[in-house]
Amino acid sequence: MNLDIKNKRAIVCGSTQGIGKAIAMELAALGANVTLVARNEEALKQSKNDLPNNGNQLHSYLCADFSNPTHLKELVDQFIQRNGPVHILVNNTGGPAAGPIATAKVDEFLSAFNNHLICNHILVQACMEGMKNSSYGRVINVISTSVKQPLPNLGVSNTIRSAVGNWAKTMANELGKFGITVNNVLPGATATKRLSNIIENKALKTNVNNDVVKTEMLHEIPLGRFAEASEIANAVAFLASPAAAYINGINLPVDGGRTSSL
Repeated sequence: MNLDIKNKRAIVCGSTQGIGKAIAMELAALGANVTLVARNEEALKQSKNDLPNNGNQLHSYLCADFSNPTHLKELVDQFIQRNGPVHILVNNTGGPAAGPIATAKVDEFLSAFNNHLICNHILVQACMEGMKNSSYGRVINVISTSVKQPLPNLGVSNTIRSAVGNWAKTMANELGKFGITVNNVLPGATATKRLSNIIENKALKTNVNNDVVKTEMLHEIPLGRFAEASEIANAVAFLASPAAAYINGINLPVDGGRTSSL
């Protein structure tokens, strides 16, 4: 099986912690030149130093805030002009705040739409010509199992994640003829800082111990444990590789079997 992505240039968003950083680490381990994208420059510098490097890899970073899509576009366009084509794009952005949809504010939807779908779109448009010319393109969107099954108390997230899923499928249909694949990875509950925050917030709201909330969540997962960020990264790395050349336009849950639909 060909997993070789040496000399491929990869952009990984949200890559200073959690799932995003794990993806960046795995792609670098497989030989890619990785460009990290996040808004905290000190964290970007540290994460860049943490990336595996065989001595010949050229890792870099872009400091960008996804609440400012115009600035993101400028940065990425300049980066590609200086460095050449991007072959692998991993769209990964922290999810919107939890809460019921009935009380969600309009601004919450607009902000999430910008941070997720609009920024994803800007990045694909910036990268796709280089992918076409290189005859190699992989776009992987890290979204949520809510694409298949809406999750309780995540009204805004459920809505925006589904929009990203349909955007990605449409993009896959249009770009496939150029050898560019577009796929979605849907993480389940993953042992990250975000999951810890979710557990703590639910425990406070329901006036129970954190362990009670954790046990309830684990009971919903057939494998009986939370995912490690590296396990999500493994799925992304496979889809980014030559081995996945004929996989296009799919939603891939990596959730231990929690999603009840096929």
